[in-house]
Amino acid sequence: MLDDGRQICYLDFDIWNLIICMEEITNHKIILFDGVCNLCNSSVNFVIQHDAKNHFKFAALQSEVGQQLISKYKIDTTKTDSIILIDNNKSFVKSTAALRIAKQLNKGYPLLYGFIILPTFLRNCVYDYIAKNRYKWYGKKDSCMIPTPELKNKFL
Repeated sequence: MLDDGRQICYLDFDIWNLIICMEEITNHKIILFDGVCNLCNSSVNFVIQHDAKNHFKFAALQSEVGQQLISKYKIDTTKTDSIILIDNNKSFVKSTAALRIAKQLNKGYPLLYGFIILPTFLRNCVYDYIAKNRYKWYGKKDSCMIPTPELKNKFL
């Protein structure tokens, strides 16, 4: 734990990496994603392309940072295992996460946030159907994606 009470997310990195990591978490919205899912990886690439104001940082659910954040926010990965948004020390899952992400993108994508007025159970039925079939429809990688050198600063 740092002097100001912030928790450290990497246990095996030097202190400068720890401080940088904490600044990234507090200054950006964090998207946790299934690193082996082709649909999730495509979604991350889509968000990167449309995140003109650099709102987001990313971490695979399977990564050490992802696991630390899942633990910190007490996220039940048996109930959600595709995309999770962490924003202002709160976690959002499933359709709520997706709509809150869309709200921050450029072009017309923030209009999708209007679907937030639909009941959560209804939105999540659609979300869960897609999430349940994502490997069958889009495939799965053997390991998490490795960001290109140009995109490395977008990942925790």
